[in-house]
This record gives sequence, structure tokens and C-alpha cells, in this order.
Amino acid sequence: MRLEDVDRSREVPGAADAILHTLERFGLHWDGPVIRQSTRADAYEAALARLAAQGLTYACSCSRSELEALTPVMPGPDGLLGPAGERAEPRYPGRCRRGPARPDAPLAVRFRVENLSAVTVEDRLQGPLTQCVDASVGDFVLKRRDGFYAYQLAVVVDDAEQGITDVVRGLDLFDNTPRQQLLQRALGLPIPRYLHLPLVVDTAGTKLSKSRRALGADASAAPPILAELLTWLGHPLPAMLQRAPVAAQLDWAIRAWNPLRLHGVMTINSTQ
Repeated sequence: MRLEDVDRSREVPGAADAILHTLERFGLHWDGPVIRQSTRADAYEAALARLAAQGLTYACSCSRSELEALTPVMPGPDGLLGPAGERAEPRYPGRCRRGPARPDAPLAVRFRVENLSAVTVEDRLQGPLTQCVDASVGDFVLKRRDGFYAYQLAVVVDDAEQGITDVVRGLDLFDNTPRQQLLQRALGLPIPRYLHLPLVVDTAGTKLSKSRRALGADASAAPPILAELLTWLGHPLPAMLQRAPVAAQLDWAIRAWNPLRLHGVMTINSTQ
């Protein structure tokens, strides 16, 4: 179990404990102690030092508002780099590659992406997905100007240390995967297998998300909610298990699980 709380400024008091409690009520348990990214700065700093020794990082003074003025943000295509209505990350134009534009400003650390850096991810559900990181993202942030470590760096380091072999997550996060594979290669780390699931969306085609004030799962009603989730994922429970304890539901789902039932599905309507 890993709590990805590198940005402590955005953490809601009590949210981490609520997440752990909800997982337990849904029959999802973990091995070993809970790892919190907020306590792992030394590991991330060591990875930064290894990348810097290879000449793969540099300091950047650009703020997000400056970058948006330099590079207009375009909407991402539906279902791959971002669901409808969301804005994709602006491509970094390399403004500070030869030194910070404002050396006296707070500095971020960026990863130097080589030209024509096409990365193909062999996704277990979606098939091969290719992204040219240089053209679509550019040099990306590893450590932010406010001192917090970026998600890309933290998960790569933690996945390797925890021995993660398989990553299963939403299709909206595919855009992160090529960047993470560039870091894994640069750091000499193993590359896990990836499977990106379709997103659950509302009637407007927008993903359900905490950033859009979506309600959290009601842990007191775990069996019917789990039954509905499995139906969305193409694995409707037999009638006799619709309100069975979550342990029985999960046992059936583990034995029946076949991700290819979702092949070709990009989004799942939450009202269906």
C-alpha cells in the first residue's frame, strides 16, 4: 500500500485514513506497512542525483502561467490523453535548456528529453500505444519550483523499490506512462507491465473525479457498490452474489477476471 502524498499542500486532513478505511470495507487488504511518499525525499533526491550525473536534468525558472502564455494549451483527444472538456498539459518549449531564464527565481528540475523520443507502451488491454514525448510534452518536471517532487519521478522510484510488476490504472493516466518509461530506462530500473482501463464518465462525458466534487464511495454499502463496479468492468456478478459479502464477490471476480472483455471500450457511462 502506497499513499501518493508528495504534495502535502493539497492533502485534506483525514483523507488518507478515510481511503484506507474504505479499502478495508471493500475487502482490499495490503501486505506490510503503508508507505507514504511524503517521507521518501531521500530516495527521490538520490534518483535526481543519478540523472544529473548523466546530464539528463537542468534547472528551470518557468512558472505555469509563463508557459501557458508561451505555449497555448490545447484540449486533449477524448479517451486517450484526457477526457472531453479537460485541458492537456502544455508542451515545454525548452526555454531554460541553456540556463534558467530567471536565475534568481525559484527553480524546478526538468528531465532533458532527447529529440524524436518515441516510446511505445505495450498495453495489455489497449494494445501498443505510442507517444513522441519530445513533440507532445517536451522536457518534463521532476522536482517542482515549490520543492515538491513530481509524480513521475516518485512513482518510478517507488515502483522499483516495492517490486511492482503490474500497473493497472485509468486510461487518462496513459499520458504519464511514456515519461515514466524514459525515467526507468535512464535509471536502469525494471519496467512493469501496464494495463489502462476505460474511464467511468458522467452524462457529459467527463470522468468522475474528486477534482469535480464527485462523491466518495459509501463504505457502509460496499456489496452493492462493488457489484455495480464489476458490472461496469464487464463482469456482472451472478444474481446470488449481488448482495453477498465483499469477500465472496471478490473471490468470484478474481476467478472470472478477463480484461479483454473491455477491449475497444474507451469510456463507461456511469448512468448505464
